[in-house]
Amino acid sequence: MVSAIFKRLLPDNVEATKDFKLLLLIGGLYALSTALSNTFVNVYIWKQSGSITAIALYQLATVLFSPLAFFYAGRLVKRMDRTIVLRIGVVLLALFYFAVLFAGTRVEDVLFLLGLLLGLGFGVYWLAFNVLTFEITSPETRDVFNGYLGLFTSLAGMIGPMTAGIIIAWFPGYSGYQSIFTVSLLFFAAAVVVSFKFKKRSSAGIFRISKVWQRRHEDLDWRRILYAHFFQGLREGVFTFLIVLWVYTATQSELALGTYGFITSAVSFCCYFAVGRFLPVRFRRRSIFIGALLLYVAIFFIVPDPTYPRLIAYGIIISAAYPLIFVPFVSMTYDIIGKAYKAASMRVEYLIVREWFVNGGRAVSIISFLIFIRVLGDKQGILFTLLVFGAGHLFLYLAIRHISPCGGRISDDDYANKSLGDQERQT
Repeated sequence: MVSAIFKRLLPDNVEATKDFKLLLLIGGLYALSTALSNTFVNVYIWKQSGSITAIALYQLATVLFSPLAFFYAGRLVKRMDRTIVLRIGVVLLALFYFAVLFAGTRVEDVLFLLGLLLGLGFGVYWLAFNVLTFEITSPETRDVFNGYLGLFTSLAGMIGPMTAGIIIAWFPGYSGYQSIFTVSLLFFAAAVVVSFKFKKRSSAGIFRISKVWQRRHEDLDWRRILYAHFFQGLREGVFTFLIVLWVYTATQSELALGTYGFITSAVSFCCYFAVGRFLPVRFRRRSIFIGALLLYVAIFFIVPDPTYPRLIAYGIIISAAYPLIFVPFVSMTYDIIGKAYKAASMRVEYLIVREWFVNGGRAVSIISFLIFIRVLGDKQGILFTLLVFGAGHLFLYLAIRHISPCGGRISDDDYANKSLGDQERQT
């Protein structure tokens, strides 16, 4: 039945292999679990601490430990089956929700531990997921895969926050929060079970992160895409939690926050479907520019007066903009890595360095935010942060505007056919 659904959804020219479908399924389970709970973790912390600084420090711990997790997960992927590494990442994320449940109403006392667990889980999971995406997809199917992954993420975003908001509204105190965190734990358990159905994907080779780091000076497209990821992180660092808190403080209602998530995810669902299925490769850069411009314009809907209707309007605009950016941008990134120097043997290292730049941008954003609110006060500091770092994706476009829409000169298959040794063809 699942195979029949995938066959209907995917374009005729896309070969939906078993691993292709399994990876989408795991991505969907991950999205459903995080959509159900991640939005409300920040509200949970806010209700206990009442401090925007506490939430920012929790987020900072997450983005600082995530690159470290990417590094060590990369070493593991070079030594063992990468599906095992994916499993480790899912287990770490499950441990995060277990820790939230165990902490109960004293979660404020363990914010550093929670940030550490979430950062490690994100890092290990996404390193393995990205490596598997690289191997299971090809340049011809990456836009489709990323589009449908975004579609499933949006569908999860429609179901998760609304369901969580209803559950929290039904159950008084913190019991509603504990219920949704428990369900998220169960979804991660299901993802672990599904991961056992992958065929084994072992890897060999030397871990050579320094060589990939140095390639910034020699490969212009690689340097451009890294700068673009840094600018992506600049916006994500603070916007991830600020908008959620604004929606909650404007309404004082978890159900209203769930409604916001449902509406924005419904828009995102439709846009991811359209972009993933119909966006031609030659329009990638143009699509990124339009999306980046929409993201920045949307800020001016909420900066003067962040009322709930204005926040809804903002959410609708950014939900239409993100698919225009990330479907082509992620595919362009994979294409550039696929055609980079010794990509066949060092894809893992390329993905790690890319993630360092994304999280570097996030860390700079959060640290700057903490400084701004210290100097300017909470209200002015937040507004200044939104206006400055909200332009992150416009700088992302400037970084990639000279990159070929196809991301390079030769295809993955052509590169693999060059005179590479066996070790350099491992991935």
